[in-house]
Amino acid sequence: MKLAQLFPFLRKKPPRLGLALSGGGVRGLAHIGVLKVLTEAEIPIHVITGTSAGGLIGALYAAGLSPQQIEEEALRMASPRRLLPLLNRSLPFRGLLSAQKVTEYLESLLGDITFDQLRIPLAVVAVDLVTGQKVVLNEGRVVDAVRATTALPGLISPLERDGQLLVDGGLLDNLPADVARRMGTERVVAVDISTDDISVSSLMEELRRRPFIPESLAEMADVLWRSLVVMMRDVNRRSIEEARPELLIRPAIPTGVTVLTGLGRAAEVIAAGEEAMRAALPRLRELLGQR
Repeated sequence: MKLAQLFPFLRKKPPRLGLALSGGGVRGLAHIGVLKVLTEAEIPIHVITGTSAGGLIGALYAAGLSPQQIEEEALRMASPRRLLPLLNRSLPFRGLLSAQKVTEYLESLLGDITFDQLRIPLAVVAVDLVTGQKVVLNEGRVVDAVRATTALPGLISPLERDGQLLVDGGLLDNLPADVARRMGTERVVAVDISTDDISVSSLMEELRRRPFIPESLAEMADVLWRSLVVMMRDVNRRSIEEARPELLIRPAIPTGVTVLTGLGRAAEVIAAGEEAMRAALPRLRELLGQR
């Protein structure tokens, strides 16, 4: 008989697992599939960090919603008529979506829960446009933090807070594996659903097909978005090199699903996350010392 069986206190504690979820708009629905597999496999998650879409889905899970509940809500919101009430119809026009209506929608899901009330420790990433610095949000109302991390410039207006002007954290840290590492985790699983070249081209093609968008505006958006993607890709690479996650998962997102388009294919995107996580599950069990 082994000593650990005779003396339970000698058993080695399993390593703490951190889950880092990247931003990516509609592509971020793949995170739901990842969480479904982890929950079914009874893999304990000790810390969740997220940016933008990853911050939203991570917050819902940390607050106690099951992956199935999050999936049901994602599929419900996949209908365009569900999104129409969120559109901004007032001036000054600082984003396609109304910040107030987005906040009200988030409150319907998360209520007034604060970070210290979450069942799993959570941190989400935003960027302060005043200082140009990354801001890690892990205190106060979760809704406010999610509102900040999802404030993609042009889509939702920045969140003003204590002299800060907070926007989508993807500008400086789209895959916050480094944050998960600093929160005391020995194993980090990073899920990267960042925009790739194909999805950039798909988004621009979609814009050009819209008769109400002038060609000159579509071309300008093309240059701006491609420039932003180049910058974010380099930031992403350096973040991964610094954090060195033990497991990096990149779900095969269906072609044509971009940051802003493809919501009607939500079920496919979620399934892509499931498939990628199932394929990585044996390696994760090995990292956690499970047999």
